[in-house]
Amino acid sequence: MLQNRFAVLLALLSWLGIFATAQNVASQAYTPVAARCPAGFNLVRMAGTPGNQALSSSEASYVQNRKTDVLPQAWKTYLSNVMSTNASLPSYVSSILSGASSEMPTLGIATSGGGYRAAIFGAGVLNALDGRNSSSDTAGIGGLLQAATYLSGLSGGSWFLTSLAQANFPTIQELIFGPSSPTVSNNSWGGWNADYDIATPSSNPVTDTEYYTDLVEELRGKYDAGYVVTFADFWGRALAKHFANGTFSSNFFDESYTHGAGILWSAVANTTSFTSYSIPFPIVVTDLQAPGQNSSEIIAGDYVPLTNPIFEFNVFEMGTFDPQLSAFVPTQYLGTTNNSICITNYDQSAFLAGSSSGLFNTANSTLDTTYGPILSLMESLLPEPKVEYDVASWPNPFYGVAPTTFIDSAQTNLNMVDGGEDGEVVPLQPLLVKARGVDVIFAIDGTNDINNFADGSTLIATQNRTSLYPSAYSFPLVPTSLGEFTAQNLTTRPTFFGCNTTTSNASTPLLIYLANGGPPSRWLSSRYQHLNLSNDIYVGYPTDGATMDPDWPSCLACAIVDRARERAGEARSGICSTCLDRYCWDGSTLATAASLSGAHRIGSALGSLGAFGVASAVVAVLLM
Repeated sequence: MLQNRFAVLLALLSWLGIFATAQNVASQAYTPVAARCPAGFNLVRMAGTPGNQALSSSEASYVQNRKTDVLPQAWKTYLSNVMSTNASLPSYVSSILSGASSEMPTLGIATSGGGYRAAIFGAGVLNALDGRNSSSDTAGIGGLLQAATYLSGLSGGSWFLTSLAQANFPTIQELIFGPSSPTVSNNSWGGWNADYDIATPSSNPVTDTEYYTDLVEELRGKYDAGYVVTFADFWGRALAKHFANGTFSSNFFDESYTHGAGILWSAVANTTSFTSYSIPFPIVVTDLQAPGQNSSEIIAGDYVPLTNPIFEFNVFEMGTFDPQLSAFVPTQYLGTTNNSICITNYDQSAFLAGSSSGLFNTANSTLDTTYGPILSLMESLLPEPKVEYDVASWPNPFYGVAPTTFIDSAQTNLNMVDGGEDGEVVPLQPLLVKARGVDVIFAIDGTNDINNFADGSTLIATQNRTSLYPSAYSFPLVPTSLGEFTAQNLTTRPTFFGCNTTTSNASTPLLIYLANGGPPSRWLSSRYQHLNLSNDIYVGYPTDGATMDPDWPSCLACAIVDRARERAGEARSGICSTCLDRYCWDGSTLATAASLSGAHRIGSALGSLGAFGVASAVVAVLLM
């Protein structure tokens, strides 16, 4: 079907070139703007050396205000939900969560890549952790989303996260399905447009051809302003019609609307959910593809070396805490490369999502053969000689910074690619930054490593990478082979890693790992076996043939407070001892476990379902 539409597109290219000249409203809203920088402006902030790194003053202020004004009540509400299940918790759990203790958990949640499948998986898990979901409250796990300090996403997880943040933190049901009575406007939220396929939204080839042309024309203003335009820009504009404000079923093909153009990642700071400190601090992750990168540090089957810096985009800053650069620039001024002329409007939210999910460099032949006609359209309407189309191009604000250690110090543009191309498909790195003090991480793994299921390889990759920078990051021990994950069923049930600390790893977060590693214990229909996940987060790890672990809400609460318990000088006791014995990986290995170290597959950008299947699967996931 896709090839048929592109055949029509090729036939119409010359005709389209005649008429596609006027800049539309989306193009104007997508165009970067140049102006003189504010007085005293300094583009680059050096974040310090490992062990002495600092957050931006804006992030530190946001987190402190959230911890003071929001989290005490959020933790009390979560505790109330746990106790409603007739939990019998040690007194220290109640003391910590009620605020009676001086210690408070610092929770980070990471939602993985894997296209639409991962976006849905992340949505299902976070719906189960959302205190605005009465079913989750009754189940005793609702409220953890509200109690989190940080929320990170990459690739498909970035689709979820950017849509959630720019839509002003609606309920997960409203995020996906939209409000019951939406107002159709450029700044209104209408829900995920899953009824429309990202690549071929119409059943009419001519309509799709006009759609492709409109998307390319939306890039004209940026192109005319002299910026590099790549397929990632096109991809971001397509994603905007699914995950950004301003697009509804009634106006999907109507070019009189901006369809998310002009909605900036830095502008999330102006939403009421952010100004009231109601939303966990959001962070999107991308990988860097660099000339001369160290191919010996590329995991078999992946594309980016573990030694390349991982970049994060938060609402206030973009940069990396990796020691080879450890520098940031203001998100609002991305596109800027000096202290005199400042660029704004470059940090388009959908372009960021497109940058974090750009897998097109992983198979140029696929880009050429599958999307070749669109590339031909871009080359016809927006000709750019010698442009690398398969990456997302960001003007390099770190030009000349750390020239002896930063691999792209001499490059004029940073080539960003999918955040999981180094094998770390769960965005854990930002949550391991010691300056953030995260002590418990809820990791959501919706990748499709083997037969559409996660295999644990992302944790192995993170373990390997953090071992390269021991002074900067600390990560709990996980199995070193995929065979161990399989043999011990660590991807088919909730698993805790790093339950026991020593003086040498006291700052290591405890990791709560929930993977889409196999069919859950029950599902609504076989069609959605690989997507129905809410049941697993509700029931925990059934034993002895049971269908539900009645202690799961208590076990989850025990894990959440465990590091705070240590700081408070309390001994693990009661049901918490039993729970952590049940859910913690104890570091053992099985002689029967095969050592699987072959190729690792990154989750595809589109996922494995068509548009209508995705929409139905969302319903199945959220209503379990």
